[in-house]
Amino acid sequence: MKEISISKCIFFGVLISIPIFLFLTRRNSSSTLVSTSTSISDSDLKIRPGYPTYDSYFQKQLNKTLNPKLRKIWTTRDWDRKIQVFSKFFGELKNRKLLSDSSKVLCIGARMGQEVKALKRVGVSDSIGMDLVPYPPLVVKGDFHNQPFDDEAFDLEFSNVFDHALFPEKFVSEIERTLKPGGICVLHVALSTRGDKYSANDLYSIEPLKKLFKRSELVHTRTVDGFGLDTERLQ
Repeated sequence: MKEISISKCIFFGVLISIPIFLFLTRRNSSSTLVSTSTSISDSDLKIRPGYPTYDSYFQKQLNKTLNPKLRKIWTTRDWDRKIQVFSKFFGELKNRKLLSDSSKVLCIGARMGQEVKALKRVGVSDSIGMDLVPYPPLVVKGDFHNQPFDDEAFDLEFSNVFDHALFPEKFVSEIERTLKPGGICVLHVALSTRGDKYSANDLYSIEPLKKLFKRSELVHTRTVDGFGLDTERLQ
């Protein structure tokens, strides 16, 4: 895949309609955080209708997390496979010096904590997952629209649940709030592909997502194989 140099540390190379990774680094600046809003003006990021209140949205997301069929899959068929996939991925980040044994890492929307298990397997012991339902000791309870962590707490944050954000601006601003200056955010997103019935937004290009990051810059993007997206669509 061709890579186009945008600046000395920014690279861009993305193919639409398949999952990609976005690597962003938080600048050392004091920019104002964006406010919570569903008014996305960019046609390439659309908020789905059908959520008259935040409680109705929250309950729908909770229904997925507590779905016994999915939880069984996540802890049986998917467990070892995802740990292996994530171990390889986080190992690559270590090789690229984006991650080290001393890094403090947050996995957003980690559910059962396979990502955290994988991080610990590759030597990153100070890592934790966050989801609506805790799964001790790997995952703590938290809403990605309002993370329960202090400012500048993490060296790296990873998520593949951006499509579940009803307030994309708040999702991103919370990452930038809790990420240390110079820290790395890695997002796994699918473009031009409608998510499952629990998705709250649809993303058709990375441009609106880039605009949401007010205190960060895009470092690199690349196409990837999905992390069990077939399982996410089992409903």
